Amino acid sequence: MLIALLAITTVASAQVVRVANQGDATSLDPHSLNESLQLSLLGNVYEPLITRNRDLSLAPALATAWRQTAPTVWRFELRQGVRFHDGTPFTADDAVFSLARTRMDGSDMKSHTNYIKEARKLDDHTVEIETTVPFPVLPDVLTMVYMMSRQWCEAQHAEAPADRRSGAENAASFQANGTGPFRVRDRQPGVRTVFARHTDYWAPLDGSPAEVIFTPIGSDATRVAALLSGQVDVMEPVPVQDLARVNAGPGTRAVTGPELRTLFLGMDQQRDELLHSSVKGRNPFKDVRVRRAFYQAIDIDGIQKTVMRGASNPSALLVGPGVNGFQPDMKRLPYDVRAAQRLMNEAGYGSGFEITLNCPSDRYVNDALICQAVAANLARIQVKVRVQAEPKASYFPKVLRRDTSFYLLGWTPATYDAYNAMNALMACVDGKGAGQYNLGSYCNPRVDELTRRVLTEQDKDRRNAMIREAFQLHAADVGHIPLHQQALAWGVSTKASVVQLADNAMPFKWMSISP
Repeated sequence: MLIALLAITTVASAQVVRVANQGDATSLDPHSLNESLQLSLLGNVYEPLITRNRDLSLAPALATAWRQTAPTVWRFELRQGVRFHDGTPFTADDAVFSLARTRMDGSDMKSHTNYIKEARKLDDHTVEIETTVPFPVLPDVLTMVYMMSRQWCEAQHAEAPADRRSGAENAASFQANGTGPFRVRDRQPGVRTVFARHTDYWAPLDGSPAEVIFTPIGSDATRVAALLSGQVDVMEPVPVQDLARVNAGPGTRAVTGPELRTLFLGMDQQRDELLHSSVKGRNPFKDVRVRRAFYQAIDIDGIQKTVMRGASNPSALLVGPGVNGFQPDMKRLPYDVRAAQRLMNEAGYGSGFEITLNCPSDRYVNDALICQAVAANLARIQVKVRVQAEPKASYFPKVLRRDTSFYLLGWTPATYDAYNAMNALMACVDGKGAGQYNLGSYCNPRVDELTRRVLTEQDKDRRNAMIREAFQLHAADVGHIPLHQQALAWGVSTKASVVQLADNAMPFKWMSISP
């Protein structure tokens, strides 16, 4: 890693910004993994029809205008004169192809487009999208659906996304051809990726760097040292224990703010026998008393104080403040080890059992430490937890193929609306996109019904009441165990200018650096 860091410092100039993160994108295919870092990085290369401004309001991107022509039909006017990085023009054929691609086997973006019935070309620069039901949040949903070149994908034999759950890859996993402000000039997975400004980009890029060098640095200490020594200009996350040190550096500062992401624990509620467990022939997580016991045995305030150093907000829901539909008066179950032990006794597991907790080690702030704290908490109710923490490059394929009984996950609603979390995390798994990240297969038909109604309801008060009921049912079922919202913390050189968004996206076009 030190060799890589030395390499990137030799090319530093006023036109180069050097960025470090604790993880890397697992693929260059924008439809292969619905994960925030992946989509943030690739959002510099690929573009959606609709994007977001610095205040997160909707803005035109590859579509210049959009409107509903019928309750289930939207019409999009496409931007003319746009070319992919290989020089081919962007047209309606590419938009129709890309929307269909997100719904193919292997796509991890199905939860965004599962209500699209058909996308059709009206002319070279007009596309019509028909949905199966009225879908008022479609423009918000499309902000994370990136457009690809049909011609390029066909030439590369990448007409369908490679399924990251199975570890599959294709040419689009290693090469990229978008319309975005940066193109991939060099890609060394897990080592570094070099992004060069796309000189024929359709919009002005005044002040943007000519080049961005992205380096994954998994070690917190090495990442902080790289920033303090001037080897990188921007890095994230800053470990909470190093915030004061970064702020005290002569040429560095910490840029902090609230994040929309909620971290939670999921439990397998489908299998008759729990995987990776000492329990045979049964699944304790099918019993709500066991799920409630696990919840009440976790000292979330202790995690906030000792693991997160105060840089977290304990949550009772799978969405947090800033997300439409957040219910501020809903409370967590109380931390109560005695009550948890009573529940375990009532369920017939008073002597506990052994189980594996799957956890990423380089995705969320102090993710492995959170899992270790959970394991220590659960030991108090005689549950022996083996923490299996691993880099997200291997973690996500494992849990996405549901090879897990107990797991840690974080979620940022791409639409900044509760429906996104309800559809992706809480809905019964249907294989078409609903429940795509409901990895424990929680299922409540009433929650499903409410989720479908929330999608189409346009009266704000009625819609909020439905969201509230769904969250109340989910909480009573202990469908998941919510933990907290983490705080954003970027380490930034005093020479660098950045725009920090609450969804933790990092658009390179809004970065600059002075000599």
